[in-house]
Amino acid sequence: MKIKDLNKFSNAEKIALAEQLWDSVPKKDITISKGLQKELDIRLQLAEEGKTEYYTWKEVKSHLKKI
Repeated sequence: MKIKDLNKFSNAEKIALAEQLWDSVPKKDITISKGLQKELDIRLQLAEEGKTEYYTWKEVKSHLKKI
């Protein structure tokens, strides 16, 4: 399949395809640095403790326009 062929799919179909592609990658083949793993662990811990702030995409776009 060529990239230009993706134009014939709806956005929902493209998202489903992306999910299938991601799920097809063996998790044992995904490596990240120790520093990134540490940061992810910290963020997960903060989320589990309810110490994380979440923003809507609308809020993020608004903030980006201001800066």
